Amino acid sequence: MVLGLFAIAAPAAAEDVALTFDDLPTMALTGSLDYTATTTSRLLAGLVRQRIRATGFVNENKLEAGDRPQRVALLSRWLNAGMDLGNHSYSHPSLTNTPLAAYIDDVSKGERVTRALLAARGRAPRWYRHPYLETGPTPEVRQGFEAWLSQHGYRVAPVTMENSDWVFALPYDDAVLRGDAAQAEHIRRAYLAFTAQSVAWYRQAAADVLGRRPSFVLLLHASRLNADCIDRLAELLRADGLKPITLERAVADPAYAIADTYAGPDGDEWLSRWARTLHKDMDWDSFPEPPADIVAEDARLEPGDDPAAAKTGCGRVGIKVRSYAKVRNPKRCATSSVRRLSPERSERG
Repeated sequence: MVLGLFAIAAPAAAEDVALTFDDLPTMALTGSLDYTATTTSRLLAGLVRQRIRATGFVNENKLEAGDRPQRVALLSRWLNAGMDLGNHSYSHPSLTNTPLAAYIDDVSKGERVTRALLAARGRAPRWYRHPYLETGPTPEVRQGFEAWLSQHGYRVAPVTMENSDWVFALPYDDAVLRGDAAQAEHIRRAYLAFTAQSVAWYRQAAADVLGRRPSFVLLLHASRLNADCIDRLAELLRADGLKPITLERAVADPAYAIADTYAGPDGDEWLSRWARTLHKDMDWDSFPEPPADIVAEDARLEPGDDPAAAKTGCGRVGIKVRSYAKVRNPKRCATSSVRRLSPERSERG
């Protein structure tokens, strides 16, 4: 609580935001290497053009294909472009539903390529992003895993802002793959409008919980949608007074020292965790909803339990569909088109 009060009392500074991208090399409707490589090229070119030093979180099972060397080379391109790489586990398991020993084995397996690529540059992995933001169903599991992370030089990469980009990503892939330029443009416009609403909501939520706005950590995914929108996203953030910084600088904000002792099944972002610690309410009734037509299209494109898709890392097999913006209002849970989806269907997170 003392740390929380310190964070609230800290002097306001220019608002900063760290951009982080999950599910590298890419999250896509197709496992095509050409599509993956084009997405990577466009995304990295945009980040460099916008002078953004992002952190990408890798699922190394997505490298397991006949063209594995080329996929590994895509990760090297992130480092060559001045970005950082973190561990997002090997196969994106749920810490809530996976025994701790098996989960640790998966996370350890998920650093082999990334650790070697970083070592070749005199660096080591520093960041771990929990799939689904699930940090442990019990205090014992949470503490056990965090002890392992500490022993292996990792810090947890928190999230304090998200824009449900995964709802838009596969419908966008589908439009691009079908050559439907009009639909792709419709999705881009809807995505950017929704992002503007989400950013505004999180900025206000932070002020409500902390009494100020901290440096944010924005969760995105390595998708073609974000690759094609990266310049507009950067403009949108800067128009809101948010300056892109590194993840390391963002978590140096005193807010990230607020105690977070939650243990349970929910994958809450950190504003929700701090609100719990500080006994603050968050206005979930005002949280924006993605457009219904895009939500419906996303649901149609769910790949199901396709072993081939799981092997290549295309689609979102075995990963949960849900927003990181966890809902506190039971009525909203019953009416929200996004949040009522089955938590076992897909790869979000």
